[in-house]
Amino acid sequence: MSASIPRVVELTSPFTRFAGRLLVGLGYEVVLVEPPGGAPDRHEDDAFVHWHAGKRSVSLAPSDDAGLRRLLTGADILLDGTPEGAGRAAEGLDHLVHVRVTPFGLVGPRSDWQGTDLVVAALGGMLAQVGDPDGPPLRLPENQAEHLAGVHAAIAALLGLRARRRGRGQLIDVSAQACVAAALEAGTLAYLHEDRVPPRPGSVHPLVPHGLFRAADGHLGGGLGGSPRMWDALLAWLCEEGAQADLAEPRWQDPVERKEHQEHVFKVVQDFVGTWPKAEFAERAQARKLPWAAVDLPYELPDNPQLTARNFFTRVGDRTDLGFPFAFPEGRRVTSLSVPGPGADQSLLDEDRPVPPAGGASPAVPAVPAVPALDGVRVLDLTWVLAGPYCTKVLADHGADVIKVESLSRPDPTRFAPFMHLSRGPHTDPNTNGYFNEVNRNKRSIALDTRTEEGVAVLRDLIASCDVLVENFSATVMTRLGLGFDTLREINPGLVYVSMSGMGHTGPRAGWVSYADTVSAASGLTGLTGWGPDDVVGVIYGHGDIVAGLQAALATLAALEHRAETGRGQHIDLSQLEAIAAHMGTSLLTASQSPAGNAHPRWSPQGVYRCLGADRWLAVSVRSDEEWTALCRVIGRPELTVRLRTADDRRREAALVDGALGTWARGLPADLAAESLQKEGVPAGAVQDGRELVEHDPQLRARGFYVHLEHPAAGPFLHEGVPVRLTGTPGSVRRPAPLLGADTDEVLRDVAGLSAARLRHLHEAGILR
Repeated sequence: MSASIPRVVELTSPFTRFAGRLLVGLGYEVVLVEPPGGAPDRHEDDAFVHWHAGKRSVSLAPSDDAGLRRLLTGADILLDGTPEGAGRAAEGLDHLVHVRVTPFGLVGPRSDWQGTDLVVAALGGMLAQVGDPDGPPLRLPENQAEHLAGVHAAIAALLGLRARRRGRGQLIDVSAQACVAAALEAGTLAYLHEDRVPPRPGSVHPLVPHGLFRAADGHLGGGLGGSPRMWDALLAWLCEEGAQADLAEPRWQDPVERKEHQEHVFKVVQDFVGTWPKAEFAERAQARKLPWAAVDLPYELPDNPQLTARNFFTRVGDRTDLGFPFAFPEGRRVTSLSVPGPGADQSLLDEDRPVPPAGGASPAVPAVPAVPALDGVRVLDLTWVLAGPYCTKVLADHGADVIKVESLSRPDPTRFAPFMHLSRGPHTDPNTNGYFNEVNRNKRSIALDTRTEEGVAVLRDLIASCDVLVENFSATVMTRLGLGFDTLREINPGLVYVSMSGMGHTGPRAGWVSYADTVSAASGLTGLTGWGPDDVVGVIYGHGDIVAGLQAALATLAALEHRAETGRGQHIDLSQLEAIAAHMGTSLLTASQSPAGNAHPRWSPQGVYRCLGADRWLAVSVRSDEEWTALCRVIGRPELTVRLRTADDRRREAALVDGALGTWARGLPADLAAESLQKEGVPAGAVQDGRELVEHDPQLRARGFYVHLEHPAAGPFLHEGVPVRLTGTPGSVRRPAPLLGADTDEVLRDVAGLSAARLRHLHEAGILR
């Protein structure tokens, strides 16, 4: 990276604009290249304000390769969302980190397919796990597939900068479909490890006893919690209020009994919850350390005292918009942005900006072998379950040495989860859980009891030799261990410390207990997932955890770049609530108040249609009148082209449109229907579940997305691959997840510098169990 602020040139698309916004939040200079008539979303005021505030603007004709090349010569990063790519304008610019983001990637039989958020969500597996089991698949609101592609593109850009320090720039291929397929929590893993395709869960979590409950004035996210203490506290509350029904009977102390009869337990809880206003119930529950949250709509977010206290929101002129996923650098918050006028920064084309230096590689011969971008970075991983391990998985996939700290007294809970084991029978082996083994591949494991003084002393030795520490504890745990940031900085002044608690380490709700579903509830995402104000379905799987993990990985990379320039480490106090709220798009500017199903606010038709076969569906988006004409030709209804010429016409006659398209789709296999439409340039795709992604998707197969490795305890199985493909310094799935404590002696000897005598003592004292 050049000594000046990194410059990013953005050739925008729906799959890149979030990446540009995130880089604005990091303090990078982002230059939006617009055609003479303005970017497509400049004509949608709310959209342009949200996506492009804080950027600069240069107007260039699409054919002006010379002008674009002048701009790229002084740039560090090219965010390229165009179908055709920057082409000749970027050729030979060896310093440039060129991030190509497309719906399906640059190679493969479907690389030229048209993709929208809905279609990519269908083909990537997201749609298959949202909605009621007996109804159509349901889209997550505010373009979550586009957001996943955007945050991966931002990660790709920073990985490219990191790799450039010892080489040169490179092309990076980001497939939006692969980004979605890597972010399904259990969606594919259930098939890989249980030979099972879970049905859409409706409003009840398929793995843990949580779901969506109706309150007196809306909805609440929550449930029975994840520990005996939480069940006891909830039951005590029910008893205090005389609302326990039969749940005080001894049989309900057995979690297996509660799971087998969860419908009854939930009904008793619902009868109690339904009498309370949502905000009051959440406050009372959290006072008892129970994981509940009110389901808020986006327009209610500015009243959230936690978001307000942490200065999350950003002012754009006289409007309040969502802020960024984390404060950066060193606690800086972006509090105001301005919207660029079209071509307001044409002078950049004549600026004599030095070419950013590469790290010493010549165009012909690399300075060093093509090692992964994060080779040489050491990460101490104190995370567990999903959000934190997902962050460190991203870092490990791209070459970081990730050391996971566990012990028999405090293992990662997913090691002993009863689901997703390849083996049959009782699942008492901490090494065979597929959920754990997926998000902890490429890592090393040490067993260390940090409840003891000696264990914490060893932890301090490790911290002194690491570049990064990541944890997702509640806000006060590290301080109670005597490892607050001031102490960490004394141990290791250059340490990048990433905490990722549910609400953040400051603010009036810093102590709130949160799970992925409760964070999604508080962010506005759950409230907009459904078919209407009286038919909210909600986000039941761990989308919020995965988003937080990706944003924590981005924060880590940004902090490493900042350290490379300044020599300073820092504390990234990431709030999982802020991370997912930052993925809510234009919802605050449009004051979204109601779920809209699978419909699009401007395009028509857009929806999901039943096809031939059990639970087989086709996702279709029509973005223009030309695509509508092509669709009518494919389905054999050319007369509708004239009758329903515009999107407004088609929206008014939605029953006719959906009937015609639905009748055609019902008699065809979903893949054949999608191929027929794609041949005519209409975005369409089959709704794929975990089995179809693994067994049948030709694009993922051609890209080698699923990777086969043999685990020493669980045996051979497929792993979800790396969605960000650096062509010069690729990441990979290199080694299976570690056995619990398998690398303890090696790590403590080679990293922490412990002697053989001290290791023997620690083993004998039970510190390394």
